Amino acid sequence: MADSAELGEFLKSRRSGLRPEVVGLPDYGSRRRVPGLRREELAQLAGVSAAYYTRLEQGQSVHASVQVLEALADALRLTEDERAHLRHLADSGGSRRRTPAPRPQFARPGLRQLLAGLGDTPAILMDRRSDVLGWNRMGWALVASHLPERAPERPTERPNLQRMLFLDSHTRELYARWDEEAQRAVANLRLAAGRFSGDPKLAELVGELVINSPEFESLWSRHPVRNCTSGRKLLHHPVVGALELDFETLTTAEDEGQRLLVYTAAEGTPAAEGLALLAHSVHTAAPEAAFSRIAD
Repeated sequence: MADSAELGEFLKSRRSGLRPEVVGLPDYGSRRRVPGLRREELAQLAGVSAAYYTRLEQGQSVHASVQVLEALADALRLTEDERAHLRHLADSGGSRRRTPAPRPQFARPGLRQLLAGLGDTPAILMDRRSDVLGWNRMGWALVASHLPERAPERPTERPNLQRMLFLDSHTRELYARWDEEAQRAVANLRLAAGRFSGDPKLAELVGELVINSPEFESLWSRHPVRNCTSGRKLLHHPVVGALELDFETLTTAEDEGQRLLVYTAAEGTPAAEGLALLAHSVHTAAPEAAFSRIAD
């Protein structure tokens, strides 16, 4: 994920997706040889020279000024998440977090207490790569009961939610709308890759998924960018069946990219009844045998 190449590819992806008529330019139909805007057209809209913009898109320059970045963002009609991603790629203001030799992260004692204190509310603590740093028993039972419950405690065995989504058959079957979940996951990972571009483990994860998952490769090539912090997920749990759950993703105070993913269901809904049934199964079964049949 070379900085200049990533910046250029992102700009190109957004330029090719912007129709001329949307920005008030004439569309010459079959005479137009490229999808979206030409480089010269975008440069004109942003108020920069065509030669300078071409250097940015071809990866020959990466340190654009804040003013240029804002002008390009306006011309491309970027969302707030896309604007933040553009700034990270261009390293504007020194906001990028570089970690040339990152050490394994661990859940702080306070966060472990928080996970335990959430009780029957499923919760998962992740790092910026979506490695699981910890989960409460309900979080484990909801999304990963075919894996060892204590796996997050061992850095070399930690589950990764991105890897599970694309490469683990149990996880794929869990999501009733897998395509929707995959799009959301890749858009979040793109943001993390721009913000923490100096993290080699993050780059390795992206490379692994590109090589081993055609679906991931296809989505990644589109450069989706969205900070998906809340919404709804439709699950088909192997023990309690269909669950329509709301989720919230909370960022921890330390700026290391750690996030707490929490699942809830409105009182009186079938999903709330399903979570209650799952909690009963968790509390009444021995840890080793609680969901052993899932992995069979």
